[in-house]
Amino acid sequence: MGLLMGLKYSVRGVRFAMGSGTLLFWGMVRFAVVILVTGILASLIFVYHQPILDVIWAKPESAWVIWLWYLVSWLMFLFLLGVAVIFSYLISQILFSVLIMDHMSRVTERKVTGQVKEPKKMPLWKQFIFLVKQEIPRTIIPVLFSLLIMILGWFVLLGPLVVFLSSAIAIIFLAWDNTDLTPARRLIPFGKRFRFLSKSILFHVGFGLPYLVPVVNILFLSFAPVGATLYYLDTYGAEKTGNAG
Repeated sequence: MGLLMGLKYSVRGVRFAMGSGTLLFWGMVRFAVVILVTGILASLIFVYHQPILDVIWAKPESAWVIWLWYLVSWLMFLFLLGVAVIFSYLISQILFSVLIMDHMSRVTERKVTGQVKEPKKMPLWKQFIFLVKQEIPRTIIPVLFSLLIMILGWFVLLGPLVVFLSSAIAIIFLAWDNTDLTPARRLIPFGKRFRFLSKSILFHVGFGLPYLVPVVNILFLSFAPVGATLYYLDTYGAEKTGNAG
């Protein structure tokens, strides 16, 4: 039941956003920011990966060894490119996307309830610092879980299971990254918010299932804050959200 509900709210969020010019605009901006940061870092890797390799291993003169050097060069490039993608996601998420996501969540809440419920007013710069502080654990915890799964895959011959677990963890935390927006804005402690996730794992799996579909995942990720906010408001109510957990 929770799985189907999660999928339902994921679709509902896209439909709701399509009916709002503001939400449609910011969803596209969020996607563009991630693509821009990824492109910049990938370009830097393309330009500087060879000097980095030269520092590690200078190009050999022997024809018997140079093929291995080229192989290492390309493997190094792919590795650095993967690191660039990860860092671009972290940078864009912590410094940019979190603001856009929170704004989309606020717009959605205002459209549904007529107002944005906040425990207290704070200056814009304090809001930015608070949102960044909230985003750091939401971003780091999934990375730690993913690394744990990768290490498990190295020592245990359970390839298919590792792939399944890594995919499940990825979509769960991507979904939670959005459902956590509203309670974080209410200044609910991180521990309570994490318990909220642990009690609704199946919902978050269902909410994140579209993220596994190529091309389609871009659309659902862009508008995920909308569906997540609708779910949180429907589940806890506009007046009870501050006590949720």
